[in-house]
Amino acid sequence: MRENYDFSNGIKNPYAAQLKKQVTINLDAETVDYFKKQAEETGIPYQKLINFYLADCVKNKRHLAWM
Repeated sequence: MRENYDFSNGIKNPYAAQLKKQVTINLDAETVDYFKKQAEETGIPYQKLINFYLADCVKNKRHLAWM
């Protein structure tokens, strides 16, 4: 290994904006069961399905309608 490396001509990772951020959330058992059932039917992991659903909400600027 070199003692020093020159990164002055380096470029930023173009995929950095697409990286996932790990978070912990509390979901109702019914909600998790719903997405797990969808996961079985589609073959897509349930956590990815939840992410797709939330990303769709962000993309379409959906707002929760209370009562």
